[in-house]
Amino acid sequence: MRKVLYLVVAIILSLGANAQEISKETQKRMQWFGDAKLGIFIHWGIYSVNGIDESWSFFNDYISYDDYMNQLAGFTAEKYNPEQWAELIAGSGAQYAVLTTKHHDGVALWDTKCNDLNVVDKTPAGKDLVAPFVKALRKNDLKVGLYYSLLDWSHPDYPNKTRKIKRYENDSLRWANFVDFNFCQLEELSKQFKPDLYWFDGDWEQSAEKWKAKELSESLRKWNKDVILNSRIQGYGDYATPEQGLPVTRPDAPYWELCMTMNDSWGYQHNDHNYKTPNQVIRILVDCINKGGNLLLDIGPKADGSIPEEQVKILKELGRWTNKHAEAIYGTQAGIPYEHYYGPTALNKTGDILYLFVPHKPNGSLVLKGIKNKINRMWVVGNGTKLNWDVKMKQYWSAVPGIVYIDVPEKVLDEQVTVIAVLLDGKVDLYREQGQVIESN
Repeated sequence: MRKVLYLVVAIILSLGANAQEISKETQKRMQWFGDAKLGIFIHWGIYSVNGIDESWSFFNDYISYDDYMNQLAGFTAEKYNPEQWAELIAGSGAQYAVLTTKHHDGVALWDTKCNDLNVVDKTPAGKDLVAPFVKALRKNDLKVGLYYSLLDWSHPDYPNKTRKIKRYENDSLRWANFVDFNFCQLEELSKQFKPDLYWFDGDWEQSAEKWKAKELSESLRKWNKDVILNSRIQGYGDYATPEQGLPVTRPDAPYWELCMTMNDSWGYQHNDHNYKTPNQVIRILVDCINKGGNLLLDIGPKADGSIPEEQVKILKELGRWTNKHAEAIYGTQAGIPYEHYYGPTALNKTGDILYLFVPHKPNGSLVLKGIKNKINRMWVVGNGTKLNWDVKMKQYWSAVPGIVYIDVPEKVLDEQVTVIAVLLDGKVDLYREQGQVIESN
């Protein structure tokens, strides 16, 4: 009986050790992603020819499938300059980029040999568009992300063609053929480009079992052991991907990324001029940093490969701001609760520098509450100006910290968002109790 007990304990300890080991492996694999904070999403495909919704326009019967595919003839990529793209992305402060190698319409941007629905064989572009971009990203020390749609509304063996039209209901042979096709294309992408990250989409139409999500994730890591997978692979991903809506509270996932358009469209649409201002984009980025996440900001190049000027301007101003405030962005962790400061915050890795983001012109002093630590120094990030502070309401008999008032001269304010660094005497220690009263003797 004792031997059996020892064996059970040994098995439990072994499982615990393996779980811990897996956790460490995941942390190591995800480190660059957690530190990155900013990536650029690129929706580029034949939908940019007419400036219509990518894939959904025919799936939802806004346009016929044939009319949608007629855009193949107008996709020229004649002004495509991957080196210029990569330099613009690097200049924005982004640490990685994600390119739509194939959207739900099934049109591949690389020279796939798994079928012939690709820009090399079917469009005037006539060349692989993924390979040179991957090369340019790596030249600029940017991580490579590839978007891939698991579903394919053009493939003859995929069951759904449009929201109303199905090719078949139950045909295990045709479905097996389609799954093999997915594996074929993803093996190509993995072996040719060795991406740092896969951004999957379209998983909602089928179950993990039907997608063979477990086997797929294992194959992807066999082809590239350190590859990161997003959440849209039916439970086998590494990080969450909220879309468009900024989370009000921090997502439960330890790693997450908000994907967001600059205007109201993912791909290029010439009629969509509802662009966010650089200030709005930067403040959304700050909110993501505050909650320990990343922002994946989308651009939509035109069919000729040029990037709209409105998008270029936003990226350049974003780059000015991120370059100036790099220490408060990259490698930081989530900030402190809003009860302690009227705005977003972040902490450095060791937790002894608190960054205060100031999105408005202060109407009086900034207020910092419930900080038990001694404050050693304060300065304006990207400027270096030392700041003075004053502590009020700190009673010698009370454990309740005083209120810290920080004066910020108008001349040091950034035109978008100002950042203040607060150096503490150790890891931030917050007072979270309800206060203290004087006790009678």
